Amino acid sequence: MNVKSMEKQSNKATIVVEIEKELMATATKKAYLKSRKSIQLPGFRKGKAPQKMIEAMYGAHIFYEDGLEEIFPQIYQFAVSDQQLPAVGQPSLTDMQIGDDGSVTVTLTTELYPEVTLGQYKGLEVEKAEASVTDAQVQGELDKMAQNVAVTETVERPAQMDDTVVIDFEGFDNGVSFEGGKGTDYSLKLGSKSFVPGFEEQIVGMSAGEEKDIDITFPEDYHAELAGKPVVFHVKVNKVTKIMVPAQDDEFAKDVSEFDTLEALKADIHAKLLEDQQKKIDDAFEEAAVAKAAENTAVDLPNALVQQALDDHMQNFAYQLQMGGYSLEQYAKMMGGDVNTMRNAFRPVAEKQAKINVMLAKIVEEEGLTVSDEEIEDEYVILAETYHLELAKVKELAPVSEVRNGLETQKASKLIAASAIPVAPKAAAEPTQTDEPATQSEE
Repeated sequence: MNVKSMEKQSNKATIVVEIEKELMATATKKAYLKSRKSIQLPGFRKGKAPQKMIEAMYGAHIFYEDGLEEIFPQIYQFAVSDQQLPAVGQPSLTDMQIGDDGSVTVTLTTELYPEVTLGQYKGLEVEKAEASVTDAQVQGELDKMAQNVAVTETVERPAQMDDTVVIDFEGFDNGVSFEGGKGTDYSLKLGSKSFVPGFEEQIVGMSAGEEKDIDITFPEDYHAELAGKPVVFHVKVNKVTKIMVPAQDDEFAKDVSEFDTLEALKADIHAKLLEDQQKKIDDAFEEAAVAKAAENTAVDLPNALVQQALDDHMQNFAYQLQMGGYSLEQYAKMMGGDVNTMRNAFRPVAEKQAKINVMLAKIVEEEGLTVSDEEIEDEYVILAETYHLELAKVKELAPVSEVRNGLETQKASKLIAASAIPVAPKAAAEPTQTDEPATQSEE
């Protein structure tokens, strides 16, 4: 093979490669051997027609396109890798010319990794909130803990609001039972408003074993068969139960934690909430600092890098949906579109991420950031624990080069955040008010 010409323009390169007829002959021979079993010529059994006869019948160059596919990896290696072109994405074959001597000249077009010009990425002023935890937030966590250890007990008294009653019921419209108006051993929390208005209130005061008829008028916006109709429900209470939530005292603290007092438990909850909030604030600060550094970066992004970032985003989103029991297709349909519509909607996000990716890679290069073998091994352990996989399986799925690149870009991101200057968030804009109150016009 011989590179006849190479032209670089912006983020693209066009390479013209001449392929000698001997190599092309070998390629067309491979293509013929793959396809001959499906070709039948008069006078030959199916799959037995010689290559020369097929070319004479269908054209001398019938196997050239398939032949180029056979040797395309060699062409790519010679035209791109050997020429040390920083290609990204898949190259495309844009032209093929066949010479009289049987040689072939092909034109390849490929996108190139872009030139990146860093702007300011150190000492950036970035808004950062102050972590704080209120007494109400601590109390909310205590309430959750109390609900988790609450028990349901049967009570021998008339039902009250917030009790749960187990009832049998049947509804009648002019003495005739109607569809959907009957239930047995149905658990109903009084005050939940899960039944027709007025139903739950009339259960209040009933005891286990008691029966009575309840008069109800369905709302006007109920489904057509019963809308606005007065009906009678015959109800029997089988059981009255109440959720017994423990008092939040020192004994409660001992039961739900390793602490001996409620105050010690509150202090621990406060510290953990503060730590969790601080981590979220720190992560948001780093993300904002990196985004601001990317805004200062000049780069003409090739489409291949945007598509790669878009593929990653779609893959991550699909994984999140899968955890919730949905597929991309199902979610897109629920949103009134399809996967292509969703992909197009995510493109601006992918463009920003692609710019961040190339910026971080440039910072790694400029700052000489490196990752040790120990750090890579530690990352493999974290990945194995995160995805509940054997360490050997993780190493099989995640190449060392990918793990190394990921850790290097993390260091670049941390470097940006570490040098950033935190500033107080801007106060929310006050509603615009007129200087003087409006006055009535004089007659």
